[in-house]
Amino acid sequence: MRNMTKAKWLPAALGSVMVVATVGVALAQSSDDIKALLKELDAIKQTQAAIQKELGELKALVQARPAAAAPRPSAVGRMLNIAGAPVKGRADAPLTIVEFSDFQCPFCGRHFTQTMPQIVQEYIDTGKLKYVFRHFPLESIHPLAFKASEASECANEQDKFWPMHDRLFGNQALLASPQLPGHAAALGLNAAAFEQCLSSEKHAAKIRRDMAEGQGMGVTGTPAFLLGRTVPGSQSIKVEIYTAGAKAYVAFKQDFDRLLATTNQ
Repeated sequence: MRNMTKAKWLPAALGSVMVVATVGVALAQSSDDIKALLKELDAIKQTQAAIQKELGELKALVQARPAAAAPRPSAVGRMLNIAGAPVKGRADAPLTIVEFSDFQCPFCGRHFTQTMPQIVQEYIDTGKLKYVFRHFPLESIHPLAFKASEASECANEQDKFWPMHDRLFGNQALLASPQLPGHAAALGLNAAAFEQCLSSEKHAAKIRRDMAEGQGMGVTGTPAFLLGRTVPGSQSIKVEIYTAGAKAYVAFKQDFDRLLATTNQ
């Protein structure tokens, strides 16, 4: 009987041992998982701390940033004196456009080659518009532009501003000081007078006045255009439209036609 009882309980005992062993393995696995989870949580906390630190640094940078610059002055509605500036077109043309420009500026060159010929043909040659040139060499990025402006003014002394204007824009890769007398020679200028003028820097102050007046009207880059109706008997225009950048001809045409439509009303 005792042997039979032992035989009956032995499988049960073995089963209990297996259950305990299984539970032990399960607990061991759960312990490893918990450790892994705790490690992940610690990594998340470290990441959050790093993000908070970066956000704090960004906030400090924003708070330390200087106040926004004052908006540039608007040229629209203001008077602009054009006395002494080179002019293309009839003095009594109903509209006047003033270009602030830089002979080394590629966008100014694009305006000269792609847009200005149509403006000349449709509006300047027909007496509807006169075109005024003002200097605005961007010396920080166009180191040859200021001397090129001086060359155009030296050519102006010999009544060749516009031919020199066209030649300089047509040869923007040849604007170094030693190359400027060659442009003068190609235009048939008096070489000695041109070179003496250029070396004297006699027109530098005029160019800087153009630049200062442009800045005062809100010009920050080139080309920039100020368009208004011509005031009869005056050397000033009242600016009605300010345009920055090399626009397509159709955009200029819209502005011209809109102002011309109301000029005589």
